[in-house]
Amino acid sequence: MRMIIGMTSASVYHEIRDPVHVFINVDTAEREVIDSRPVQRLRHVHQLALQYLVYPGATHKRFEHALGVMELASKVYDTITRGDHVLGSIRDQLPELSNNDQMGYWRRVLRMAALCHDIGHLPFSHAAEHDLLPEGWTHELLTNSLLRSDLMQNIWRSIRPPLDVDDVAKLAVGKEKLPDANFSLWEEVLSEIIVGDAFGVDRMDYLLRDSLHAGVQYGRFDHHRLVDTLRILPKSDESEQSGEPTLGLEIGGLHSAEAMLLARYSMFAQLYLHPVRRAYDKHLIEFLSGWLPEGRFPIDPQEFINFTDIEVLASIADSARSGATDAWSMAAKRIAERNHFKIIYSGNAADRAVNLQPGKAVYSALVREFGSSNVTLDNYVPSGSVVDFPILERDHRIQSSLNASRVLGNMPTADIDFVFVESTIRDQARRWINDRLQRILEETDSTPNEEGNQQC
Repeated sequence: MRMIIGMTSASVYHEIRDPVHVFINVDTAEREVIDSRPVQRLRHVHQLALQYLVYPGATHKRFEHALGVMELASKVYDTITRGDHVLGSIRDQLPELSNNDQMGYWRRVLRMAALCHDIGHLPFSHAAEHDLLPEGWTHELLTNSLLRSDLMQNIWRSIRPPLDVDDVAKLAVGKEKLPDANFSLWEEVLSEIIVGDAFGVDRMDYLLRDSLHAGVQYGRFDHHRLVDTLRILPKSDESEQSGEPTLGLEIGGLHSAEAMLLARYSMFAQLYLHPVRRAYDKHLIEFLSGWLPEGRFPIDPQEFINFTDIEVLASIADSARSGATDAWSMAAKRIAERNHFKIIYSGNAADRAVNLQPGKAVYSALVREFGSSNVTLDNYVPSGSVVDFPILERDHRIQSSLNASRVLGNMPTADIDFVFVESTIRDQARRWINDRLQRILEETDSTPNEEGNQQC
């Protein structure tokens, strides 16, 4: 990190080298937030869980991703609030755009919300969230709790002007995850910059960063062009005089948006849903379920902050060496010795034409034959719908992106339906399945004893 002294005593900036964005600049007040325990904890949380056991370069952490999201968020903010980029009807709906003091305040809030948006992630990020938090809790709610805790409250008050933690939390977490919070139109637009389905910079950064570290090309797209063409536009496709404001694009950025969404599909299909990665996720969940008190991570901020990948990996190593034969120690041994369950079946369209849930049918049959301890099911169906956003045409009309693009309405989705078995029985189980697959799929009772993991 290199410090730059500006023309005034207030202009003290610090440069941080970054493999994606080259340099990330922060001022002294922002550095205080970076140095806080919740943000520094992200140095010890892998961005892609145990993906590095498959792609050796994927050892990057949530910390650098958080910095990248902050950098991109401020670039988007500067683009969409530039005077000649704002439609008159939008300025009427968002009076903040005409108030310089508010603009400076909200830019700071946005950067800090982007920096802190991931502080509630569990060890190994998404791998175990669905199974190892109390019912109703998510990493977004943990982020909200940490932002409001004693670990960070003094920092928000010390910044000049002080930041309202409600403002930071709403932008960091988003309206969907905080349904009881009251969002203004302005706050909805700003939170969309970070967590939006179409143009959230969280997504932009993780695609670029994950593909770089994993050594693949799938996640690359022209994010410079995409950011430069982002605008605040009305949701309605009738005219610029109606509709609530949301993030949209000038028509010149449409191909970049298509490329980003295709990159996301490819990264899920090739990287995030890689069968070996998913097998390790299963073993990790089994280990943590036995290792954690009551099988759950704590949600109290002061307790939660003490859990990182470091503690988990040390315990995995100890358990793997212990010689114990309980389920969670055996799961630790599978991770430590890279002796994961092997994929034996992957659902496809032909099999789904016979059985709507072929993976469950195969899983149930294998459990009856080989026992539940030797078989596991993993299925993932993406949530959400087709991404639609407003497009500003060259003649100043506004239309739906689904009308402007031949690609977006036909965007594929990545889903999986995997069945894994213990490595020592793989060949035997494969022969058994191959001899009976059609009959298994045609069975009417295919309810398994175990639910697949629905999270990614």
